[in-house]
Amino acid sequence: MSALTWAVVAVVTDDAGRVLLCRQGRGQRRYALPGGRLRPAESPVRAALRDIPAETGWEIDLVDLVGVYHLDGPTTHARAGRAGPLPDVLVHVFRARAAEGRPTADPPPGCRLSWHAPDALPEAVTPLTRAAVTDALAGRSGVLRTVPRVPDTVDSPPPAAAPPTEGTSPAAGIPPEQRGEAPADPSLLL
Repeated sequence: MSALTWAVVAVVTDDAGRVLLCRQGRGQRRYALPGGRLRPAESPVRAALRDIPAETGWEIDLVDLVGVYHLDGPTTHARAGRAGPLPDVLVHVFRARAAEGRPTADPPPGCRLSWHAPDALPEAVTPLTRAAVTDALAGRSGVLRTVPRVPDTVDSPPPAAAPPTEGTSPAAGIPPEQRGEAPADPSLLL
């Protein structure tokens, strides 16, 4: 059995009905919902009210809980420098509204925020983001859903690889996500 990690995210909308997404400046550079991990002895509501403003600069009003999502998929591949499988991740997904006005602070470096019409989300979103936005905007509550840990699509086709040299694997140089393995940084999955 692997370790268990609890996380929170929110489908934050504005008065125009757009959804706030964060594109990380590292790794696959996929769009994801703002959020983070729970601290010890912290409730999901407190974590959402702490993490989302810290990540986005926007004060939010939590509306309700959309559901709890389990990230599923390969857990047998360890991150570089880490022994053991990736943890199971259970994510509380909230529906939230951005407070009126402008952000109260700048987001931290590494998170590029943008607002998107729900029917025009970027293709490069995490599987959790796509499922959560669909459920939240359909008005669903009490959702219990399993989503793939590893996306089934990639942002762009892999570069043409040179033929393998003797002693190397044909998969050498292809990112783990494109080989159906877990990425090196599990925070990119949320």
